[in-house]
Amino acid sequence: METIRRYKQLRYNFFKWKYESSFINMLILSLFFAALTGIGAQIKIYLPFTPIPITGQVFFVLLTGVLLGRYAVLSQTLYVGLGGLGMPWFAPAAGMGIFSNGGMSILTGVTGGYLLGFVLAAGVIGWFVDRFVYVRTIPFQFCLLLLGVSIIYTLGALQLSFFLGTGFQDTILKGVLPFIPGDILKAVGALMFSVALLPKESYNGEVDFKKRSAFRIPGIIVTTILTLFFLILFLMKGLQLDQVTVDQFIMQTAWYVIPLLIIITLLIRQFKIN
Repeated sequence: METIRRYKQLRYNFFKWKYESSFINMLILSLFFAALTGIGAQIKIYLPFTPIPITGQVFFVLLTGVLLGRYAVLSQTLYVGLGGLGMPWFAPAAGMGIFSNGGMSILTGVTGGYLLGFVLAAGVIGWFVDRFVYVRTIPFQFCLLLLGVSIIYTLGALQLSFFLGTGFQDTILKGVLPFIPGDILKAVGALMFSVALLPKESYNGEVDFKKRSAFRIPGIIVTTILTLFFLILFLMKGLQLDQVTVDQFIMQTAWYVIPLLIIITLLIRQFKIN
């Protein structure tokens, strides 16, 4: 018990230090997480039917939001901005070696929307984590991470559709659906870190420190958006029934049904908060 108490005190002290730390210290920490995102980009798998690779970036984007709070947007802006200026830490093109891809052409190409989504997703997650104590609990943290993934998909799919000239269904099939199983796993991984590392007490005068119900409206908004988002994806998946076997359909659909059920449960719970 003493060890657990000391650990909780250490993590509280770190987040208290982070919140009160100077801009220079946080700039260094932001660069560190930007570098981690760049390392994650080197872990890539290209699929034959889409120009968008599976990478490890999303995990570090989510983790940046969880751990850096309000500075998460700075970290991902550094990642995207420095990459656009030529830092070769974007995901390598097919057949290229690691740390070989950067420049404005990436930001203005088919994958640029996902990179811009990194900035917005990390910023939204960080804002909620710093502002609400209650959002650091497991259910809401998972919803928040899935919201971050949804933001990345939305901006990424929009730019993909613009450059490829694809319709809604084709864009979803190429730019969203193939990545959901892996990104759910990344969200779960980031959730494990957030549960272990985020303090469950106030360290910066959060708005819901004394009144938990202050989180009711933001919680309803987040869970509603996510419920609609994954419901649409589930329906899109249903349109492919004639393209997959029964076993494949059952296995793949499970990836969408499980988070959907969790989010719907949390939505119902929000309306019960007094």
